[in-house]
Amino acid sequence: MSVAALVPAHRFVVRLRQFPEPSFDDGTGQILRFLEAHPVDPATLDRYLFWDAQHYTRNLIDKTSLYELVAICWDVGQISSIHNHRDQNCWMAAPIGRLRVENFHVVEQDLRAGRCQLEQLNTVEMNASNPCAVDPADPVHRVLNPREFNQRAVSLHVYSRPFDSCVVYSPEQGTCGEIRLHFNTEYGKAAVR
Repeated sequence: MSVAALVPAHRFVVRLRQFPEPSFDDGTGQILRFLEAHPVDPATLDRYLFWDAQHYTRNLIDKTSLYELVAICWDVGQISSIHNHRDQNCWMAAPIGRLRVENFHVVEQDLRAGRCQLEQLNTVEMNASNPCAVDPADPVHRVLNPREFNQRAVSLHVYSRPFDSCVVYSPEQGTCGEIRLHFNTEYGKAAVR
């Protein structure tokens, strides 16, 4: 099995911008195959990476009307909330470290009442040679950098159609609610809030 050559981040963006609109719709598999064949050279991401010991960070690399490319920095032990992507597709790769993705099925949801019921489906490890896609049929998931992995990690996320809010879930409490999303940095500079 051949190993794909590492691609500088700027070339990755140029290639991503060449995909036609249908590529970002679910079911095509083109973006996942692109991530598999074009792993980003971690050294070329430095200008986009911002770390915070208290919480993972969201760092915007590129944005068009079709997608957002976001680098998320995970210190050891950091975990996202269980969340959705507002009916948008998502493909993920981990050019630095490795991460665990836990996928869930929404059994029941009443957003107005703030109630939900989830069941865990499966767990996938994401690393430099194993990018993954969020299943459009069951898009609720969380990403973890477990303490036992004992290293920082960076994930690259390609979200179809930009969005600025999502639903977060607490299966332990049976609750859910909408939150606003923000970036810590945009194009390598601190984001203005």
